[in-house]
Amino acid sequence: MNRINETLNKDHKLLSIYFTAGFPHLEDTVGILKQLQDAGVDMIELGLPFSDPLADGPTIQESSTQALKNGMTTDKLFEQLKDIRKHISVPLILMGYFNPMMQYGVERFCQRCQEVGIDGLIIPDLPVDVYHEQYQKLFQQYGLLNMFLITPQTPDERIRYIDSVSEGFIYMVSSAATTGAQSSFGDVQTEYFKRIGNMNLNAKLLVGFGISNAETYLAATAHSKGAIIGSAFIKHLEAHGAASVKDFIKQIR
Repeated sequence: MNRINETLNKDHKLLSIYFTAGFPHLEDTVGILKQLQDAGVDMIELGLPFSDPLADGPTIQESSTQALKNGMTTDKLFEQLKDIRKHISVPLILMGYFNPMMQYGVERFCQRCQEVGIDGLIIPDLPVDVYHEQYQKLFQQYGLLNMFLITPQTPDERIRYIDSVSEGFIYMVSSAATTGAQSSFGDVQTEYFKRIGNMNLNAKLLVGFGISNAETYLAATAHSKGAIIGSAFIKHLEAHGAASVKDFIKQIR
């Protein structure tokens, strides 16, 4: 069984952390991964920096820009991760945009993911129907799950189609905005969490966008399997450096 699904079957609420590969410094990637695992994080999403990250808010965009300036590339990331499974046992998910993967060669990209031990991908600009028709068999060939995003505006019919195609979790975006930390969720978001939770989907739900503290983590996981934190963690890295990971996780749960 894929490590993602093994983790989704655990009987506690999950915490997944996102950070941009090569940020704050080019060679920080592996050290942050190790610290996150040591701090008890359930899954880790590693951002592949891109010059035009449409779904990302300013914090992640800035970290992506800095990582690119630092010299991060797709090949550099795979080089950094070549021995990662000697140290990391939690699921690793690459989050990035499809254009760089196409430029790299989709099958070559999938093959390299398999070689270093990546468990899945999140590709915000790859539509589920295109994936289903053109790429799902290829991803399956290399043991990769592909996770899809839904928003408050996604029609129920589309959500059920995504659910039928999904082999991992569904990334439930907390709002229609780009990524970014919030201090709390409002009634509209809470009702959205309840509505999707009551659809009885086959795939587990993880909530992302806007989660920054224990309060928003608890609110997000009340109607889902877990939550994903990105911008708030990147801000913490920016302020305190790569050696302060455990302090951040302690604030969440």
